[in-house]
Amino acid sequence: MTPLAVTPAPAAPRALARQRRRTALLSAAAVALLVVLTAVGLGTGEVSVPPVDALRGLVGLGDPGTVMLVQELRAPRVLSALAAGAGLGVAGAVLQRVARNPLASPDVVGVTGGASLGAVAAIATGASAALTPLAALLGGLLAAVLLGLLAWRGGFTVSRLVLVGIAVQSGLAAAVNLFIVRFPRELASTALQWTTGSVYGRTWTEFGAGGAAILAGIALALACNRRLAVLDLGDDTAGALGLAPRAARLHLLFLAVVLASVAAALTGPIGFVALAVPHVVRFLAGPPTLGTLALSGLTGAALLLGADLIVLHLLPVQGLPVGVVTATLGAPWLLVLMLRQMKPNAGSTTR
Repeated sequence: MTPLAVTPAPAAPRALARQRRRTALLSAAAVALLVVLTAVGLGTGEVSVPPVDALRGLVGLGDPGTVMLVQELRAPRVLSALAAGAGLGVAGAVLQRVARNPLASPDVVGVTGGASLGAVAAIATGASAALTPLAALLGGLLAAVLLGLLAWRGGFTVSRLVLVGIAVQSGLAAAVNLFIVRFPRELASTALQWTTGSVYGRTWTEFGAGGAAILAGIALALACNRRLAVLDLGDDTAGALGLAPRAARLHLLFLAVVLASVAAALTGPIGFVALAVPHVVRFLAGPPTLGTLALSGLTGAALLLGADLIVLHLLPVQGLPVGVVTATLGAPWLLVLMLRQMKPNAGSTTR
Protein backbone atom coordinates (compact mmCIF):
# COMPACT_ATOMS: atom_id res chain seq x y z
CA MET A 1 0.00 0.00 0.00
CA THR A 2 1.34 3.34 -1.03
CA PRO A 3 1.98 5.55 2.00
CA LEU A 4 0.01 8.74 2.25
CA ALA A 5 1.91 11.80 1.24
CA VAL A 6 2.58 14.22 4.06
CA THR A 7 1.20 17.62 3.16
CA PRO A 8 3.46 20.42 4.42
CA ALA A 9 1.95 23.23 6.43
CA PRO A 10 0.91 26.24 4.34
CA ALA A 11 3.76 28.65 3.82
CA ALA A 12 1.61 31.78 4.00
CA PRO A 13 0.71 31.52 7.72
CA ARG A 14 4.35 30.85 8.62
CA ALA A 15 5.50 33.81 6.53
CA LEU A 16 2.87 36.02 8.14
CA ALA A 17 3.95 34.91 11.61
CA ARG A 18 7.58 35.69 10.77
CA GLN A 19 6.62 39.11 9.47
CA ARG A 20 4.65 39.85 12.62
CA ARG A 21 7.62 38.92 14.81
CA ARG A 22 9.95 41.01 12.67
CA THR A 23 7.57 43.97 12.77
CA ALA A 24 7.23 43.66 16.56
CA LEU A 25 11.02 43.61 16.99
CA LEU A 26 11.46 46.58 14.68
CA SER A 27 8.72 48.50 16.51
CA ALA A 28 10.39 47.80 19.86
CA ALA A 29 13.73 48.98 18.43
CA ALA A 30 12.06 52.13 17.06
CA VAL A 31 10.50 52.91 20.45
CA ALA A 32 13.89 52.46 22.15
CA LEU A 33 15.50 54.73 19.54
CA LEU A 34 12.80 57.35 20.10
CA VAL A 35 13.44 57.32 23.84
CA VAL A 36 17.18 57.82 23.24
CA LEU A 37 16.62 60.61 20.69
CA THR A 38 14.12 62.31 22.98
CA ALA A 39 16.55 62.20 25.90
CA VAL A 40 19.30 63.64 23.68
CA GLY A 41 17.00 66.36 22.35
CA LEU A 42 15.86 67.36 25.82
CA GLY A 43 19.29 67.17 27.43
CA THR A 44 21.66 68.77 24.94
CA GLY A 45 22.18 72.46 24.30
CA GLU A 46 24.06 75.35 25.83
CA VAL A 47 23.17 73.86 29.21
CA SER A 48 23.61 70.08 29.20
CA VAL A 49 21.35 67.85 31.26
CA PRO A 50 21.96 64.12 31.86
CA PRO A 51 19.55 62.01 29.78
CA VAL A 52 17.78 60.46 32.77
CA ASP A 53 17.32 63.87 34.40
CA ALA A 54 16.03 65.27 31.09
CA LEU A 55 13.37 62.56 30.84
CA ARG A 56 12.41 63.07 34.50
CA GLY A 57 12.21 66.81 33.91
CA LEU A 58 9.78 66.21 31.03
CA VAL A 59 7.25 64.79 33.49
CA GLY A 60 7.95 67.47 36.12
CA LEU A 61 10.38 65.57 38.36
CA GLY A 62 13.79 66.69 39.55
CA ASP A 63 15.46 70.07 39.99
CA PRO A 64 13.07 73.02 39.33
CA GLY A 65 15.59 74.69 37.03
CA THR A 66 15.96 71.53 34.98
CA VAL A 67 12.18 71.10 34.81
CA MET A 68 11.74 74.65 33.54
CA LEU A 69 14.54 74.28 30.98
CA VAL A 70 13.19 71.00 29.65
CA GLN A 71 9.48 71.73 29.73
CA GLU A 72 9.43 75.34 28.60
CA LEU A 73 12.32 75.57 26.15
CA ARG A 74 13.09 72.15 24.70
CA ALA A 75 10.07 69.88 25.04
CA PRO A 76 7.74 71.69 22.59
CA ARG A 77 10.35 71.46 19.82
CA VAL A 78 11.17 67.80 20.46
CA LEU A 79 7.54 66.72 20.79
CA SER A 80 6.51 68.71 17.71
CA ALA A 81 9.17 66.90 15.67
CA LEU A 82 7.93 63.55 16.98
CA ALA A 83 4.28 64.32 16.23
CA ALA A 84 4.87 65.78 12.77
CA GLY A 85 7.22 62.97 11.77
CA ALA A 86 4.74 60.32 12.87
CA GLY A 87 1.92 62.04 11.02
CA LEU A 88 3.95 62.36 7.82
CA GLY A 89 5.08 58.73 7.98
CA VAL A 90 1.53 57.40 8.31
CA ALA A 91 0.15 59.86 5.73
CA GLY A 92 2.78 58.76 3.21
CA ALA A 93 2.10 55.07 3.82
CA VAL A 94 -1.66 55.55 3.36
CA LEU A 95 -1.28 57.74 0.28
CA GLN A 96 1.09 55.35 -1.49
CA ARG A 97 -1.26 52.43 -0.90
CA VAL A 98 -4.33 54.39 -2.02
CA ALA A 99 -2.59 55.71 -5.15
CA ARG A 100 -0.75 52.43 -5.80
CA ASN A 101 2.29 54.48 -6.64
CA PRO A 102 5.58 54.39 -4.68
CA LEU A 103 6.30 57.99 -5.69
CA ALA A 104 3.09 59.40 -4.24
CA SER A 105 3.51 61.55 -1.14
CA PRO A 106 1.96 64.76 0.25
CA ASP A 107 4.89 66.88 -0.91
CA VAL A 108 4.62 65.48 -4.43
CA VAL A 109 0.85 65.82 -4.96
CA GLY A 110 0.58 69.41 -3.75
CA VAL A 111 -0.55 69.21 -0.12
CA THR A 112 2.58 70.72 1.40
CA GLY A 113 2.66 73.33 -1.35
CA GLY A 114 -0.84 74.40 -0.34
CA ALA A 115 0.22 74.58 3.30
CA SER A 116 3.18 76.79 2.33
CA LEU A 117 0.97 79.09 0.30
CA GLY A 118 -1.55 79.42 3.13
CA ALA A 119 1.11 80.28 5.70
CA VAL A 120 2.96 82.68 3.41
CA ALA A 121 -0.28 84.42 2.44
CA ALA A 122 -1.12 84.89 6.13
CA ILE A 123 2.32 86.40 6.78
CA ALA A 124 2.00 88.67 3.75
CA THR A 125 -1.33 90.05 4.92
CA GLY A 126 0.03 90.81 8.39
CA ALA A 127 -2.08 88.22 10.19
CA SER A 128 -1.22 87.24 13.75
CA ALA A 129 1.54 84.67 14.12
CA ALA A 130 -0.92 82.46 16.01
CA LEU A 131 -3.06 82.24 12.84
CA THR A 132 -0.21 81.11 10.59
CA PRO A 133 -0.55 77.37 11.40
CA LEU A 134 -4.31 77.59 10.83
CA ALA A 135 -3.70 79.26 7.47
CA ALA A 136 -1.25 76.48 6.59
CA LEU A 137 -3.86 73.86 7.45
CA LEU A 138 -6.49 75.59 5.33
CA GLY A 139 -4.02 75.92 2.46
CA GLY A 140 -3.25 72.21 2.53
CA LEU A 141 -6.95 71.32 2.55
CA LEU A 142 -7.72 73.71 -0.30
CA ALA A 143 -4.88 72.19 -2.33
CA ALA A 144 -6.41 68.77 -1.67
CA VAL A 145 -9.81 69.99 -2.88
CA LEU A 146 -8.20 71.38 -6.02
CA LEU A 147 -6.36 68.10 -6.56
CA GLY A 148 -9.59 66.15 -6.13
CA LEU A 149 -11.56 68.32 -8.55
CA LEU A 150 -8.90 68.05 -11.25
CA ALA A 151 -7.96 64.39 -10.72
CA TRP A 152 -11.54 63.10 -10.58
CA ARG A 153 -12.75 65.06 -13.59
CA GLY A 154 -13.43 62.55 -16.34
CA GLY A 155 -12.79 59.55 -14.08
CA PHE A 156 -10.19 58.71 -11.46
CA THR A 157 -6.94 57.01 -12.41
CA VAL A 158 -3.79 56.66 -10.35
CA SER A 159 -1.53 58.14 -13.03
CA ARG A 160 -3.89 61.11 -13.40
CA LEU A 161 -3.77 61.72 -9.64
CA VAL A 162 0.04 61.80 -9.57
CA LEU A 163 0.42 63.93 -12.70
CA VAL A 164 -2.22 66.44 -11.57
CA GLY A 165 -0.60 66.53 -8.13
CA ILE A 166 2.80 67.39 -9.60
CA ALA A 167 1.22 70.17 -11.64
CA VAL A 168 -0.64 71.53 -8.60
CA GLN A 169 2.54 71.43 -6.51
CA SER A 170 4.50 73.31 -9.19
CA GLY A 171 1.82 76.00 -9.49
CA LEU A 172 1.61 76.49 -5.74
CA ALA A 173 5.41 76.70 -5.46
CA ALA A 174 5.42 79.43 -8.10
CA ALA A 175 2.75 81.35 -6.17
CA VAL A 176 4.79 81.06 -2.95
CA ASN A 177 7.91 82.38 -4.70
CA LEU A 178 5.91 85.30 -6.04
CA PHE A 179 4.73 86.17 -2.53
CA ILE A 180 8.29 86.03 -1.18
CA VAL A 181 9.65 88.25 -3.96
CA ARG A 182 7.01 90.86 -3.14
CA PHE A 183 7.56 90.65 0.63
CA PRO A 184 8.98 93.44 2.75
CA ARG A 185 12.52 92.54 3.75
CA GLU A 186 11.62 92.04 7.42
CA LEU A 187 9.04 89.37 6.56
CA ALA A 188 11.05 87.46 3.98
CA SER A 189 13.01 85.33 6.46
CA THR A 190 9.85 84.29 8.30
CA ALA A 191 8.16 83.37 5.03
CA LEU A 192 11.22 81.45 3.83
CA GLN A 193 11.17 79.38 7.02
CA TRP A 194 7.64 78.27 6.18
CA THR A 195 8.69 77.15 2.71
CA THR A 196 11.32 74.72 4.03
CA GLY A 197 9.87 73.50 7.33
CA SER A 198 11.19 73.96 10.83
CA VAL A 199 10.33 73.00 14.41
CA TYR A 200 12.14 76.03 15.83
CA GLY A 201 10.10 78.13 18.23
CA ARG A 202 7.20 75.71 18.65
CA THR A 203 5.05 76.37 21.70
CA TRP A 204 2.92 74.18 23.93
CA THR A 205 -0.20 75.74 22.44
CA GLU A 206 0.82 74.83 18.90
CA PHE A 207 1.91 71.35 19.91
CA GLY A 208 -1.24 70.77 21.94
CA ALA A 209 -3.56 71.48 19.02
CA GLY A 210 -1.44 69.94 16.29
CA GLY A 211 -0.28 66.94 18.30
CA ALA A 212 -3.81 66.00 19.36
CA ALA A 213 -5.07 66.24 15.78
CA ILE A 214 -2.17 64.13 14.47
CA LEU A 215 -2.74 61.49 17.15
CA ALA A 216 -6.42 61.30 16.25
CA GLY A 217 -5.56 61.05 12.54
CA ILE A 218 -3.08 58.22 13.14
CA ALA A 219 -5.63 56.34 15.24
CA LEU A 220 -8.22 56.72 12.47
CA ALA A 221 -5.72 55.55 9.85
CA LEU A 222 -4.96 52.43 11.91
CA ALA A 223 -8.69 51.79 12.27
CA CYS A 224 -9.06 52.04 8.47
CA ASN A 225 -6.30 49.53 7.76
CA ARG A 226 -8.85 46.83 6.92
CA ARG A 227 -10.16 49.00 4.07
CA LEU A 228 -6.61 49.52 2.85
CA ALA A 229 -5.98 45.77 2.94
CA VAL A 230 -9.11 45.11 0.86
CA LEU A 231 -8.14 47.80 -1.67
CA ASP A 232 -4.70 46.20 -1.96
CA LEU A 233 -6.44 43.16 -3.48
CA GLY A 234 -7.70 45.21 -6.45
CA ASP A 235 -10.88 47.07 -7.22
CA ASP A 236 -12.71 44.03 -8.61
CA THR A 237 -12.00 41.93 -5.54
CA ALA A 238 -12.80 44.84 -3.22
CA GLY A 239 -16.16 45.31 -4.96
CA ALA A 240 -16.90 41.59 -4.66
CA LEU A 241 -16.21 41.82 -0.94
CA GLY A 242 -18.75 44.62 -0.54
CA LEU A 243 -16.43 47.65 -0.51
CA ALA A 244 -17.04 50.55 -2.88
CA PRO A 245 -13.46 51.09 -4.17
CA ARG A 246 -13.86 54.62 -5.49
CA ALA A 247 -15.56 55.96 -2.35
CA ALA A 248 -13.09 54.13 -0.08
CA ARG A 249 -10.11 55.60 -1.96
CA LEU A 250 -11.59 59.07 -1.72
CA HIS A 251 -12.12 58.78 2.04
CA LEU A 252 -8.65 57.38 2.66
CA LEU A 253 -7.07 59.99 0.41
CA PHE A 254 -8.85 62.72 2.36
CA LEU A 255 -7.60 61.22 5.63
CA ALA A 256 -3.98 61.18 4.39
CA VAL A 257 -4.29 64.75 3.15
CA VAL A 258 -5.71 66.01 6.46
CA LEU A 259 -2.96 64.22 8.40
CA ALA A 260 -0.23 65.72 6.20
CA SER A 261 -1.84 69.16 6.34
CA VAL A 262 -1.96 69.15 10.13
CA ALA A 263 1.69 68.09 10.26
CA ALA A 264 2.59 70.89 7.85
CA ALA A 265 0.60 73.34 9.96
CA LEU A 266 2.69 72.34 12.98
CA THR A 267 6.17 72.41 11.43
CA GLY A 268 5.87 73.80 7.93
CA PRO A 269 6.18 71.71 4.74
CA ILE A 270 8.94 69.22 5.56
CA GLY A 271 9.69 67.26 2.41
CA PHE A 272 10.59 63.64 1.66
CA VAL A 273 9.72 62.18 5.11
CA ALA A 274 6.34 60.95 3.87
CA LEU A 275 7.96 59.67 0.66
CA ALA A 276 10.91 57.79 2.14
CA VAL A 277 9.48 56.29 5.34
CA PRO A 278 7.05 53.80 3.71
CA HIS A 279 9.87 52.46 1.51
CA VAL A 280 12.20 52.02 4.48
CA VAL A 281 9.48 50.19 6.40
CA ARG A 282 8.65 47.91 3.45
CA PHE A 283 12.34 47.10 3.01
CA LEU A 284 12.78 46.20 6.68
CA ALA A 285 9.39 44.72 7.61
CA GLY A 286 7.88 43.45 4.38
CA PRO A 287 4.44 43.94 2.79
CA PRO A 288 1.98 46.41 4.34
CA THR A 289 0.03 45.32 7.41
CA LEU A 290 -1.47 47.02 10.44
CA GLY A 291 1.86 46.61 12.21
CA THR A 292 3.88 48.18 9.40
CA LEU A 293 1.47 51.12 9.29
CA ALA A 294 2.15 51.78 12.98
CA LEU A 295 5.87 51.24 12.35
CA SER A 296 5.72 53.94 9.65
CA GLY A 297 4.61 56.41 12.31
CA LEU A 298 7.45 55.43 14.65
CA THR A 299 10.00 55.58 11.83
CA GLY A 300 8.78 58.99 10.67
CA ALA A 301 9.04 60.35 14.21
CA ALA A 302 12.59 59.03 14.60
CA LEU A 303 13.65 60.35 11.19
CA LEU A 304 12.38 63.89 11.75
CA LEU A 305 13.68 64.19 15.31
CA GLY A 306 17.04 62.76 14.24
CA ALA A 307 17.24 65.28 11.40
CA ASP A 308 16.44 68.11 13.82
CA LEU A 309 19.20 66.97 16.17
CA ILE A 310 21.61 66.98 13.22
CA VAL A 311 20.60 70.58 12.52
CA LEU A 312 21.08 71.61 16.13
CA HIS A 313 24.32 69.88 17.04
CA LEU A 314 26.23 68.52 14.03
CA LEU A 315 26.00 71.16 11.31
CA PRO A 316 28.21 74.26 11.39
CA VAL A 317 25.39 76.50 10.12
CA GLN A 318 23.19 77.87 12.90
CA GLY A 319 19.45 78.27 12.43
CA LEU A 320 19.17 75.94 9.44
CA PRO A 321 15.57 74.64 9.00
CA VAL A 322 15.19 70.89 9.43
CA GLY A 323 13.43 70.71 6.08
CA VAL A 324 16.75 71.46 4.38
CA VAL A 325 18.27 68.33 5.91
CA THR A 326 15.34 66.08 4.98
CA ALA A 327 15.34 67.46 1.45
CA THR A 328 19.10 66.89 1.13
CA LEU A 329 18.69 63.30 2.27
CA GLY A 330 15.51 62.75 0.28
CA ALA A 331 16.57 64.03 -3.14
CA PRO A 332 19.00 61.13 -3.81
CA TRP A 333 16.37 58.74 -2.45
CA LEU A 334 13.79 60.05 -4.92
CA LEU A 335 16.29 59.66 -7.76
CA VAL A 336 16.94 56.03 -6.80
CA LEU A 337 13.20 55.32 -6.67
CA MET A 338 12.66 56.84 -10.09
CA LEU A 339 15.52 54.80 -11.57
CA ARG A 340 14.07 51.63 -10.07
CA GLN A 341 10.68 52.45 -11.57
CA MET A 342 12.29 52.84 -14.99
CA LYS A 343 13.85 49.36 -14.93
CA PRO A 344 12.10 46.73 -17.07
CA ASN A 345 9.72 44.55 -15.03
CA ALA A 346 10.44 46.65 -11.96
CA GLY A 347 6.90 46.25 -10.77
CA SER A 348 7.02 42.46 -11.00
CA THR A 349 10.26 41.84 -9.16
CA THR A 350 10.20 40.90 -5.52
CA ARG A 351 12.73 41.72 -2.92
